[in-house]
Amino acid sequence: MKKIVLAYSGGLDTTVIIPWLKENYDCEIAAVCVDVGQEADWETIKQRALDTGAKACYVADVKKEYVEDYIWPALKANALYEDKYLLGTSTARPLIAKVLVDYARKLKAEAIAHGATGKGNDQVRFDLGIIAFAPDLEIIAPWRTWKLKSREDEIRYLQRRKLPVPMKKKDAYSRDDNLWHISHEGLELEDPFNEPSLKTMLKMTVPPEKAPNKPEYVEISFDKGIPVAVNGKKMDGVTLIRTLNEIGGANGVGLVDLVENRVVGMKSRGVYETPGGSILYYAHQELEHICLDRQTYAFKQQVGQKLGEVIYGGFWFTPLREALSAFVDSTQKTVTGQVKVKLYKGSITSAGVSSPYSLYNAKIASFTTGELYNHGDAKGFIRLYGLPVLVRALMQKGPQKAGASVEDREKRRTKITEKWD
Repeated sequence: MKKIVLAYSGGLDTTVIIPWLKENYDCEIAAVCVDVGQEADWETIKQRALDTGAKACYVADVKKEYVEDYIWPALKANALYEDKYLLGTSTARPLIAKVLVDYARKLKAEAIAHGATGKGNDQVRFDLGIIAFAPDLEIIAPWRTWKLKSREDEIRYLQRRKLPVPMKKKDAYSRDDNLWHISHEGLELEDPFNEPSLKTMLKMTVPPEKAPNKPEYVEISFDKGIPVAVNGKKMDGVTLIRTLNEIGGANGVGLVDLVENRVVGMKSRGVYETPGGSILYYAHQELEHICLDRQTYAFKQQVGQKLGEVIYGGFWFTPLREALSAFVDSTQKTVTGQVKVKLYKGSITSAGVSSPYSLYNAKIASFTTGELYNHGDAKGFIRLYGLPVLVRALMQKGPQKAGASVEDREKRRTKITEKWD
């Protein structure tokens, strides 16, 4: 019999895939659940996999690795996709693919199956992650081959086989959740003109209008770009993100409604909840504003944008991603300090920032004249800085009359120059 390792979440898609694989392949299925911090009853999910035909079900707890090796690199880069998306699903899929390959090797499987659809980004991320470590393994993606066309078809598929449906039809959003975020797609979101039904959709965050009428202040400490404490209390990465998810979620922050460009070319709409991540991105950027010089910060913005595109597109295990992350790491050597933010009804604003490596110097920046800055120096600086502007102006304002001598032109330009001085 063929041995197949299935990326199993216990949701609708992967619950359908187990009986479908058994009906279409002479196979033995090992379901692998990868714990990247999603809210899940693993014992119930393991039993569901066995009840629907899997020979075994394993749970791999990789939350620590997810935070340290995938979330923190994205955070240090302030990597976003299309200005909004904090890459919650995009950062988790490469790690899941890596874990699937590990189990496939351990169990001597010939193939890996996943439940990503033929329209989505995840099929790209899973496939590229698997190929990076095991180009010899077959990849089975039922959504690209079976005749089921919708989630309603999947529900009927299970009902005809008298298998339990792991969801309610009225709550049939396509969701992905992990420690970093929850995404929602489908139902009313398929029409971009529809307002999201936040009151019934959200799982981690309250609608902003339902948040408390009093602001909440949070202080986050960073060490070389990595958050290490909340309100003065040191925490490991997993605990820190969960703490900020709870605080941010209660204040309605971190909601993103985005029509994005998928890897396969179409546009899709999703609503994302990333309360803790949004606080961390904001705080980290505030700290960089005082710790990085202008040129480094400006170039790092370009690197962060590119890294967001690379991660979104599934190219985590590539030389380019590693090189971009190496540059980012080099910029974070001085990104150490404390940031205080104010949360209020969905908004995040700065309430103070400090760092032992701060490049802000009050003696220079103050309106009071001091020894470190001579106002008179500005004249020579501006003259050199604006020299191209002056040269062009001389060309435009100089005499254009036919027959004007070179000497006349130079006299006119000299007068203009003296006035400018």
